[in-house]
Amino acid sequence: MRLPLEQLLPNLVTLGALCAGLTAIRFAVQGAFDTAAGLIILAAVLDGLDGSLARLLRSESAMGAELDSLCDFVDFGVAPALVIHLWAYGGAGGAGWIAALVFAVACALRLARFNIHSRVPSTGEPRPKTFSGVPSPAGAMLALLPIFVANLIPGAVLPAPLCAAWLVIVAALMVSRRRTPAFGPVRVRVSQARLLLLAAVALGAALLTYPWLTLVVLDLGYLMMLLPGAELRRRFARKDG
Repeated sequence: MRLPLEQLLPNLVTLGALCAGLTAIRFAVQGAFDTAAGLIILAAVLDGLDGSLARLLRSESAMGAELDSLCDFVDFGVAPALVIHLWAYGGAGGAGWIAALVFAVACALRLARFNIHSRVPSTGEPRPKTFSGVPSPAGAMLALLPIFVANLIPGAVLPAPLCAAWLVIVAALMVSRRRTPAFGPVRVRVSQARLLLLAAVALGAALLTYPWLTLVVLDLGYLMMLLPGAELRRRFARKDG
């Protein structure tokens, strides 16, 4: 059996994300934490592309799903935990290392739960608009918030115990049952396409011009969506609909 070369593109993108996550660890060991954070962000972007490519090319497979999950654990479980630990504690043991272990284990549990739910036979119902718990890519972006803040405010000193506590909090959000937004494939009206393109360009320009401010705002905006009030508003909106 021969496969068209383009059928391999989604897996190549997934492996590219894995390489980005592993390289982030290498840069963190060398003390280049800004570059390490940027590579984890790149891995998150590639992680969002591989599934879309697989659906577009109709090359979804069981191997691709397993490969994606394994790479996600490295990119969004191991890499962020090590980067934050090295940044805050310099690799020393103690509470910081415990927090890093808790975060990595929480990511593994979150991915295992997602894999179990994704293997449930489809009943023909539309895909849910929410996740149970914070997804691993979003958890990685939240975990890196201390680095974003430190770069946004030069000279700011974030206590290492605070960074460790933040890792544990994000880990708890990942394994929780809290409903979180699911940013899956969406369809937009033709009249809205231009506005969407403008918004995408504005976001890209903001990331290039004010990267740390934009990343902090995105993290804080995501956290606002996790507040109990936001969840209640979503429930009322569904009932009204």
